[in-house]
Amino acid sequence: MEKDSLGQLRVLLVEPSAVQAKIIRRHCDEIGLTRVTVVGGVAEACAEMGRVRPDAVLSALYLPDGTGTGLVTAMRADPEWASLPFVLISSETRPQALDAVRQSGVCGIVPKPFSSDQLARALRATLDYLKPDYSFDNALDLEALRVLLVDDSPNARRFMRRVLENLGIRHIVEAGDGKAGAVILDATLVDLIVTDYNMPEMDGRQFVEYVRGRSWQRSVPILMVTSESNERRLAAVEEAGVSGICDKPFEPAVLRAMLGRMLGQAGA
Repeated sequence: MEKDSLGQLRVLLVEPSAVQAKIIRRHCDEIGLTRVTVVGGVAEACAEMGRVRPDAVLSALYLPDGTGTGLVTAMRADPEWASLPFVLISSETRPQALDAVRQSGVCGIVPKPFSSDQLARALRATLDYLKPDYSFDNALDLEALRVLLVDDSPNARRFMRRVLENLGIRHIVEAGDGKAGAVILDATLVDLIVTDYNMPEMDGRQFVEYVRGRSWQRSVPILMVTSESNERRLAAVEEAGVSGICDKPFEPAVLRAMLGRMLGQAGA
């Protein structure tokens, strides 16, 4: 069933603290999210998902029998739950603690403490992820658009592919790192490249440098979707010639607007 409003979402909240669960439920009530089931850990969450499939999972990072990272990893490994939207709610800010979650294809990370507006924003991104939106604001034939998607995380590629398909893009070729992406680019004409930064063999900066300096498709638009926060590294990517940079996780609406600008400029 296609969901059009927050009130239609069936949400599983994984939160071991009764106090925190009460606070989060209050925020859910304020934004009209009333179909919320609360469990306290990984085992309970898996059992509940097996009993009644939710539309999205909201989870704390630290759980009594594991972590939110472990939970989303288990979900992504199970075909039944691989595409189930996941939102992390956590006070954790260390990049090394959050990077695995970011790479798993999450719809959002909501910091503790948070406002109802912040929660609503993350859940609206979930709605965008769940339903197609073909109202792309440009005159391009998106069904004919050829996209090269480069990321070493299969889960991140799965998430990105669904977002792109929700825009009406159908021709998507995937590569697990920049080196594999370069091989594909040498043999395949593409209209857009979407790439990660941190990858083995050839990272995002090196891949952008290859495209701009050595490829026969030097002018193709390149969007980098990354969890990288080092400003010096990101500045180097911009200097290398990337067309746009988007945070991971990202809001599909933000990506849609950014792609509209990039592709509009490319077609001008």
